[in-house]
Amino acid sequence: MHAPFTRPPLTRPFTRRRRRGAAGVAVAAALVLLAGCAEESGAGDDASGLSGEIIWSDFGGPTNEARQEIYFAPFTEDTGVDVVSVVVNDAMQEEMISGGPGDYDATHVGLDLVYANMDTLVQIPEEYQDEALPENIRAYAFGTFYVGHAQGYLTDTFPDGGPETWADFWDVETYPGKRAWPGTPGSYDSSCEIALLADGVAPDQLYPLDFERCSAKLDELRPDMVFYTSYPEIQQLLVSGTAAIAMGPSGQFSALRNAGQDVTVSWEQAVVSPNVIAIPKEAPNAENILALTEYFHDPERQAEFAGLTHYGPGNPEAYEFIPEDVQEGLVTAPGHTTVVHQDSEARAEATEELLNWYTAWLAD
Repeated sequence: MHAPFTRPPLTRPFTRRRRRGAAGVAVAAALVLLAGCAEESGAGDDASGLSGEIIWSDFGGPTNEARQEIYFAPFTEDTGVDVVSVVVNDAMQEEMISGGPGDYDATHVGLDLVYANMDTLVQIPEEYQDEALPENIRAYAFGTFYVGHAQGYLTDTFPDGGPETWADFWDVETYPGKRAWPGTPGSYDSSCEIALLADGVAPDQLYPLDFERCSAKLDELRPDMVFYTSYPEIQQLLVSGTAAIAMGPSGQFSALRNAGQDVTVSWEQAVVSPNVIAIPKEAPNAENILALTEYFHDPERQAEFAGLTHYGPGNPEAYEFIPEDVQEGLVTAPGHTTVVHQDSEARAEATEELLNWYTAWLAD
């Protein structure tokens, strides 16, 4: 499981231009297609209209608030279908993702979990699939946003210029000070990849992950690490001066900026990982949730979601509607050409090994 992220406060960097013709009132036209999808997923045959509700599960917080404003409210206005948000219950999510019964129509997961459970998920209509996802998985996930695990620091900490690469992050002589690092087993998202990059492994040679090499590299830096157990601690560690540099989700650095701090983030070798929404085969309201995928795919809505949350969009067309100053804070912005994309499929094959490896390393 991925640990829940703490997102930055909502801001309004720009105003969305509604495209009612592209995503909203076209639901009725899509129902013919959805009827076929609904039949495959076990929904009723009657696709002449929508009614009832959707049970949506995610980690809450500002990201859910942004979803409610940008996606859920207009969907409910146009269709009359209520979207009921609940915080993910791990047991129910695991049961439904693996094909069992439950209440969820949609649930927030990492892409590696989707790869591991493709046979028990409902497929997304082709025209509403996120093109930024690998072609072999995009039919099974929607609502994609991209998180970047990057390094950031208060600009004043290194007035003559700070670290850029992960090798720099390990260089405590040139860039003195403690390093904030994830300290819980569930926060292993990019730790091994980052350690390998710091050790000189080329991005296209990261997988399969060499856990022994990861551990050896992490051991080198361990005396200079300060461990955090929740993402908001990243901000506290940097502001207090307890840590000079932090590795963590880029949204935490955006939150510091929103709070008035001058923060430098290096996008060099930032590790990009997708978060997505999956529809379990046993979703009680499959027809309704399939209709909602149209709203999530709309590039203008995705652009506003990116502006509010500082996460990269799943539909590349969204960048046409995102101002350049906002793009600078998104890990997948076109100008960030040196980021490293996780291989979610390879990680899915090593899910248990990853968790066991990082749990053991932390305990040593």
